[in-house]
Amino acid sequence: MKDLTKVVHHPQVDQKGFVSLAVPTCRASTIVFDTARDYAERKQRGPDGYTYGLNGTPTTKTLEAQLSDLEQAERTLILPSGQAAIAILFLAVLNPGDTVLIPDNIYPPVRALCADFLAARGIGHRIYPPMAGSAIEDFIDDSVKLIWTESPGSATMEVGDLPAIVAVAQARGIFTGCDNTWATPLLFKPLAIGMDFVMEALTKYVGGHSDILLGSLSMRDLHWHQRLRDCANMLGIGVSPDDCALALRGIETLGVRIAHIGKVSTDFAWRMRDHAAVAQVLHPALPDCPGHAHWLRDFRGASGVFSIALQPALDDHVDDTLAELRIFAIGASWGGTRSLIAPMAIQERLGPPDGRQGRLLRISIGLEDPDELWEDLVHVLDSLLDRGPV
Repeated sequence: MKDLTKVVHHPQVDQKGFVSLAVPTCRASTIVFDTARDYAERKQRGPDGYTYGLNGTPTTKTLEAQLSDLEQAERTLILPSGQAAIAILFLAVLNPGDTVLIPDNIYPPVRALCADFLAARGIGHRIYPPMAGSAIEDFIDDSVKLIWTESPGSATMEVGDLPAIVAVAQARGIFTGCDNTWATPLLFKPLAIGMDFVMEALTKYVGGHSDILLGSLSMRDLHWHQRLRDCANMLGIGVSPDDCALALRGIETLGVRIAHIGKVSTDFAWRMRDHAAVAQVLHPALPDCPGHAHWLRDFRGASGVFSIALQPALDDHVDDTLAELRIFAIGASWGGTRSLIAPMAIQERLGPPDGRQGRLLRISIGLEDPDELWEDLVHVLDSLLDRGPV
């Protein structure tokens, strides 16, 4: 070979004796084939085969396989974000004239997807109360093809009766799916109760370090793997193997992180109930949280996200007071090593069960020293009282 060829063609090196605990990061756009016939018949390799980098590399497949094991799923598809995973599912399952049911406590961009994108393409949506349970039947007509759930719900933390929803859906031949990001497959397995699909925003607890954007879509029926992958490929949607490698690294510590932050969040939730600035603590582990009994029955524990409702008279002072935070940061998303607080508006909802409106403080517990985190929270709550007595 001449030099210009040598710089392009990499030499083969002996890998005998090289055994690493780390999953290799395999990057590729082009996949090469041994023969022209292999190339011509590449589609016969199916959704698990390697045909083009957009369809995944061994790094991607390793993450998919690990999540499938955890979710008790037939297959898993990795997508660029949790929202992308939900969008692909809705687009693959629903046709013009169909309707999807979504809970009132849903992640707000999903509501926007339904109202601002799907509706214009003839796909309807209907909003149901998060605590509907078997009363979901009242929202079903012949157009409903999918019931989407999120439990606990964004910000307001209601835990729905998901087995009851699944029972109604199965009797009517309707698909069901669940955003399981709060619990992760370590605390709840939606497919095990009969759900057809489960989505995890890997951006959060699986990634674990606030530095990647990924989502997963796991399914109970192998038939859907091909359809969902075809939909993603048609839209040119793929993921970076570098991000998958970071998710594979993060998932190794998922168990110890969830155990720690769940313990801290539950402890804080109980203690914050007694503070004069707090009107209500919304944490599934507390008996007065809507759906607490469902959480006790269906979940293996708590993760690190919960919300507090402040006394109404303090709402105007929240912005100035949060500037005094020392350990907590103000930011969206959650699930990383840093603890976060996000003021959440809920006015756009039909309303939480008690009819209260206003802002909540969504708290995400990270890995800092729990005593320092508690001191930071108490300082902010005390400062709120100083600014605007209840």
